[in-house]
Formats: sequence, structure tokens, C-alpha cells
Amino acid sequence: MEPPVEKDDDLSKSRSYWVVAFRRLKRNKIALVGGCILLFFIMMSLFAPILAPYSIDVMEMENRFQSPSNDHWLGTDEFGRDILSRIMYGGRVSLMMGLVAVSIAGTVGVILGVISGYYRKIDIYIMQLMDILLAFPSLLLAIAIIAVLGVGLTNAMIAVAIAVIPSYVRVVRGTVLSIREKEYIEAVKALGVSDVKIIMKHIIPNFLSPVIVLSTLQFGTSILAAASLSFLGLGAQPPTPEWGAMAYVGKSFLLDAWWMSLFPGLAIMLVVLGFNLLGDGLRDALDPRLK
Repeated sequence: MEPPVEKDDDLSKSRSYWVVAFRRLKRNKIALVGGCILLFFIMMSLFAPILAPYSIDVMEMENRFQSPSNDHWLGTDEFGRDILSRIMYGGRVSLMMGLVAVSIAGTVGVILGVISGYYRKIDIYIMQLMDILLAFPSLLLAIAIIAVLGVGLTNAMIAVAIAVIPSYVRVVRGTVLSIREKEYIEAVKALGVSDVKIIMKHIIPNFLSPVIVLSTLQFGTSILAAASLSFLGLGAQPPTPEWGAMAYVGKSFLLDAWWMSLFPGLAIMLVVLGFNLLGDGLRDALDPRLK
């Protein structure tokens, strides 16, 4: 009697690929450091109502401009509000801005990339639009978009997302172009399988890895861009505790109250560093050439 044939051979191969990638990621100490940094800030932001030692809205004018001390570990601002508490709550806003921007950019970019790579007649129009967007520096493009949409937190997230979309389109399009010419894709087409099924089953799984790595790297970039917009007064508006906005307010008191800008700036730097380290580790772990 012949041995039973494996029914889920493709599924088992896919699972083994992700298992190997996860094991490789666990051995990457630099990626683990980045993950720990991100986990620290995520947990700090999620549990800010429990961990924050002071209210972020109550003004205590008698405590204004206090330097870091046992009572206020990171000092106070011009209204006597605790900087540490505002950084904890500000992480919610900054991380949410990055998450929303990457989610919008990833969704739109993947759809446009698949359409552009699979349907060549539409390709030239989509890529011309992407080339126009790429002709502008991302921050300058975001500022121009906000000039049209208006100042505000929501518009800042949309502006950052639009500026990030071309990177997703180019990555996905390049992968789709290489896959659609494969012989097994031609064979599947000859069997009469619809384009939607081909894209869902044979094309999307092939660009998941680079999209995941790109999203990790773009997360840090998006947070930095959103913080830059807030620093310029185009994103989150006071009294919203957002890291970029806090650094912007602190620059007016830089000589006398350096801690007002330093600590929010360090938070931005560490979060971006964490995403970059984790992104580099994911790129190495998911690279099939290292398998």
C-alpha cells in the first residue's frame, strides 16, 4: 500500500518558513534589543493611566519649570505639568499616528502595487503618479498636503500616509512583475482560474515578507515624520501630549528648561531606533537567500 499523500504540503512549507524565520529572529540580539525598546514604550503608553504619577491636564503654576527631581523625575513644563506623565500619554498619540499612517499607506500601496504589476495597461498611469509623489521630499510633500487639508492630528496622519504610499507600491509592483511571468502562473491561467484567486493564492503570499519588513521600517519613519509635523505646529495641537508638539513647546525655553525638549526628543529617537533595529532583524530573518 502506498503511503498517504500530504494534503497540506504548501501549508506545511509556509509554516516551516515562518518557524525558521522566527527562530532566526530570536538569535538576532540587535533585533531583540529593538523589540525590547518598542515593548517598553508600548506597555508604558498602554498603561499610562495606571503608571503616570500625575495628571496631564492639571496646571500647578507654583511647580512650573522644575528641573528633574525625586518628585518630578523628568521635570515640569511651563504650566507645572509633569513631563514624565505627559510623555507616557504622548506615546499613545505618537504610536497611534504611526500605526494609522502605516496602515493606510500599506493598504493603499499594496492594492495599487498589485494592480500596477499584474495589469500592465494600468501600470504606466499608476507609476507616473508615484513618480510625481517621489519627486518631493516626504516631509515637504506632507506639509503640502496639510496645506490643502488643514492643520490637525487626523490630517497629519493622512498626509504622512500619502507620503509613504509610493514605497509600498514600488516594492509590491516589483515582486508582482517577477511572479506573474512564472510558468506556474501561466499554467494556472490556462486552467481558467480567475485573476482574483491567482492574486490571493499565488501572488500575495510571495510579497508578504518584504511588506512586513517595509512596514516595520516605515513605522519608525512615519512616527518621526508625524512628530516633525507636530514640531512645526501642523500636527497635534496643544494641550494634546504628543512628543513632537512637546519638543516644539520646549524649544522656547531651551536655555532655562532644557528637559522640556530633551526627553520628548529622546523618546522619539528611541522608538525610531527600536523600529529600525527590529526592521533590520526581520529583513535578515525573512530573507530567503539566507535560508
